[in-house]
Amino acid sequence: MLTDLAAWKTLSEHYGKIQSVHLRTLFANDPKRAQKFTVEALGICLDYSKNRITQGTVELLANLAEECGLRDRIDAMFRGDKINITENRAVLHTALRAPRDASVQVDGKNVVPDVHAVLDRMSAFADRVRSGAWTGYTGKRIRTVVNIGIGGSDLGPVMAYEALRHYATRDIAFRFVSNIDGTDFAEATHGLDPEETLFIVSSKTFTTLETMTNAHTAKAWALATLKDEAAVAKHFAAVSTNAKEVAKFGIDTANMFGFWDWVGGRYSMDSAIGLSTMLAVGPDNFRAMLAGFHAMDEHFRTAPFEKNIPVLMGLLCVWYDNFFGADTVAVLPYDQYLKRFPAYLQQLTMESNGKSVTLAGERVTYETSQIYWGEPGTNGQHSFYQLIHQGTKLIPCDFIGFARSLNPLGRHHDLLMANVFAQAEALAFGKTVEQVKAEGTPDWLAPHRVFEGNRPSNTFLIEELTPEVLGKLIAMYEHSVFTQGAIWGINPFDQWGVELGKVLAMRIAPELESAEAPELKHDASTNALIARYRGLKRQ
Repeated sequence: MLTDLAAWKTLSEHYGKIQSVHLRTLFANDPKRAQKFTVEALGICLDYSKNRITQGTVELLANLAEECGLRDRIDAMFRGDKINITENRAVLHTALRAPRDASVQVDGKNVVPDVHAVLDRMSAFADRVRSGAWTGYTGKRIRTVVNIGIGGSDLGPVMAYEALRHYATRDIAFRFVSNIDGTDFAEATHGLDPEETLFIVSSKTFTTLETMTNAHTAKAWALATLKDEAAVAKHFAAVSTNAKEVAKFGIDTANMFGFWDWVGGRYSMDSAIGLSTMLAVGPDNFRAMLAGFHAMDEHFRTAPFEKNIPVLMGLLCVWYDNFFGADTVAVLPYDQYLKRFPAYLQQLTMESNGKSVTLAGERVTYETSQIYWGEPGTNGQHSFYQLIHQGTKLIPCDFIGFARSLNPLGRHHDLLMANVFAQAEALAFGKTVEQVKAEGTPDWLAPHRVFEGNRPSNTFLIEELTPEVLGKLIAMYEHSVFTQGAIWGINPFDQWGVELGKVLAMRIAPELESAEAPELKHDASTNALIARYRGLKRQ
């Protein structure tokens, strides 16, 4: 068990000595602290000096990683071992961004040629749609692409489209449907012309309830105008591996793009699931994003732990979660294009590490997976920062800022970045009661204006948001999540927790739809809610 390891016990003793030390003291005692706790790699500068750590902390965390076998786990993942033991699968999202001449083995086969064959087909399709060579059934050019998916088949494409909108074509609009709530579909298709609309249906099995419900609604919506079933092939493409169901739906399997069981949904946005992204930004920018992913993969695979950005991030999460009891992490990108990045990270982190049993099937006796959340700055400052600064909860923060704006307007960007640096400074050092009173604040008001400080944060400073940089950022968090899972001894690559609710929903749906009152055999609360819903529905 993790807590029995010698490195864990040593770290616990160290925590007892450092837990009450203020960042003011740590900085005062070491004028070179900022330089010591800054790592630069691949154009990303991580300043993690405003964390409640010493050099000894970093060394002890690295020792913990070594004792937990992190290096072996990294090697096993990149080697193609079946480290997703509950599903007996390799975990090779890293192969999705491997160069064309690389070799990544799965069951004795190099999968890289297959990956690039799909990328080449995607590129050819994207070029045809973007150029206007691909037309709808009536000969009109495609003006809107609607991506239908859910989970990783939606969160990744939505986030990437928003993040790279600066690089996207303005000749085609992009919309996204995920929720089984009919409102999502109705609003996404409001005002669209079926003759100019292309749907991408993203479902590996082509049986996902939410996705296929929306897909059949989209088909009916399109055919209400286009009339002919043959039109489906000109207005739908599929990201799937189920050719039989794709063809049955009416989609030409020449426009079906597959991926593999060694790609988890939340790690799939750089696979064919990213087709909408490629359509938006073009094949060259998509491949630049893949190059960014791969560069971070190599950094994670080869850099020593003390200089390894994803490893340091993951170890700091363990430090705050398991020793300081910090239940959440705030991700605060100071770039409007990254407005959906925190939502993307929610699935990546919490679906991966929201586990309560170890790889050996034993109940864990420690915390796993913090809750990830956030909003772009400066919006969040006028929303929830009050809690981060003066609340009772310790919330480590990741600030993400860029040296150059993609849309320079007057002094906007300098003001934006001033807030990045100011917020991190205020969280770390705060304001004492003596400082408050020295400003002339009366005694009765002084306690309300004190900032305790000692609130930890990382600051990421990057030159500019490009497709390549986006790939690096996503891979950075992917590997941080992997690092945490390796320390906790859990499987970050399955998600059995999402299954039970789905199974029960399929049992309940016919009971809601039945014309006759069904015999209900749930618990008393669920029975009563179903009965009430049916009554309200009839009214």
